[in-house]
Amino acid sequence: MTLHTIEQIPFGVLMILAPLAGGLLSFVWPSIGRQISYIVCSFNLLAFILFSLQLQQDKYFEHKAGGWGAPLGIELYADGLSLFMLLMTALVSLMMTIYAANYFTTDVAKRFWPLFLFLITGLNGLFLSADIFNYYVCLELIALSAVSLTAINGSIQSLQGAIRYLFATLLGSLTFLLGVSLLYHAYATVDIASLSLKITPDIYSLVALALMVTGLVLKTALFPFHFWLPPAHSSAAAPVSGLLSALVIKASFYILVRLWLSLYSTIAEHTDTLLGVLGCAAILWGSLQALRQTRLKLLIAYSTIAQIGYLFLVFPLSASNEKQAWLAVSYLALSHALAKSAMFMAAGNLLRYGNHDRIADLDRVAQRIPVTAAAFALAGVSIMALPPSGGFIGKWLLLETAINQQQWLMVFVMLIGGLLAAAYIFKVLGHAFTEADIPHEAIHVPAAMQWSALLLAVAAIVMGLISPQLFELLNLGQPFNTRGTL
Repeated sequence: MTLHTIEQIPFGVLMILAPLAGGLLSFVWPSIGRQISYIVCSFNLLAFILFSLQLQQDKYFEHKAGGWGAPLGIELYADGLSLFMLLMTALVSLMMTIYAANYFTTDVAKRFWPLFLFLITGLNGLFLSADIFNYYVCLELIALSAVSLTAINGSIQSLQGAIRYLFATLLGSLTFLLGVSLLYHAYATVDIASLSLKITPDIYSLVALALMVTGLVLKTALFPFHFWLPPAHSSAAAPVSGLLSALVIKASFYILVRLWLSLYSTIAEHTDTLLGVLGCAAILWGSLQALRQTRLKLLIAYSTIAQIGYLFLVFPLSASNEKQAWLAVSYLALSHALAKSAMFMAAGNLLRYGNHDRIADLDRVAQRIPVTAAAFALAGVSIMALPPSGGFIGKWLLLETAINQQQWLMVFVMLIGGLLAAAYIFKVLGHAFTEADIPHEAIHVPAAMQWSALLLAVAAIVMGLISPQLFELLNLGQPFNTRGTL
């Protein structure tokens, strides 16, 4: 196969078709689901690498499915922001495959693999979509897969969390779809590039904005729409919790960013301020709740609510076309995905090791399973935004933007949020080194589960060391030029 032939292969399309085919095959032949997932997720990472090389030459990717373009057909599109999200999915899904292969029993694994691969299909499809109805379709595939995965271990707590998650995500999807319908009624297209040329600040556009933003912040679990997240994330199996926190909530945030850049940045008055205020509230409330928790998985779940808050600070900070804010939040989203998935995997290891996740009874796990303890600590470095982690790069750029714009309330909230994050991370690490009042017999944790968590945590640190290369990747296709980015 020649280099020219490789350049003509639509790797972006294959990143959607491969997990879809893998999900169907693992559903039909569940006994080989693990092997199929290994192949698909390894291919997904390889396809991403080759796809990114293609985009470095072409700067962006466009593909008309079946040869039919918009408005009749389905168009795929990718730029640097899409690549960042695809990288996040590829890395987390491959490590989670290794982890889940050793975590689940055979019976549960047979149900896990097809749902897992359908989830990856929906994520890749969403990050490559170029119209708002495709966003809805992919959101539904992601949501149904995620809800089913939440309930997969069959416990009462996980079923309750899944039901609450189901109602929340269906309400969010319905609200988003109503907004899509209004825009289609007003402008007779769902293609984002076409909408960006037609949209005006009329009643249809503003009501559609309110509906779509409400649906998306509900799915992203932004405070005070976060009620479904702690019970769902904390009660699900560890691999599922990692997927939900690292990937699923980023999908709805990604859509909000795309709609904001392409359609609403210049016509949505005061919405950016409202989202920023809710982001500040999320940072403080989520951090304080995390500090109060006695169970490790609940602590990590509330930490996710706090970290989501940082992402929403981008809207007021980018109001004056501040590109640095978008770069910061994109970097922060990727580093959070790597660190938080590593944290949930480490929590799953500790839960298996001691048959509980009570923080006060961790009983010298730093000495007894040091790889897992190191994974949690390194992931915590990124969550606390200590150098040289990816979290440090993202939050430093965000903080610098806020200082330059004299947004002192946001500066104060970010600094307090960092201190609170350090408090709850060190709370866990402190108990990890001390002897528990109630000693317990240890249960063996497979090495693959420990090292996969550590690799993701190390990746979150390495992000801070290769930031120039990653920013170059993120800038491909100039994704942060507002109005008409697609």
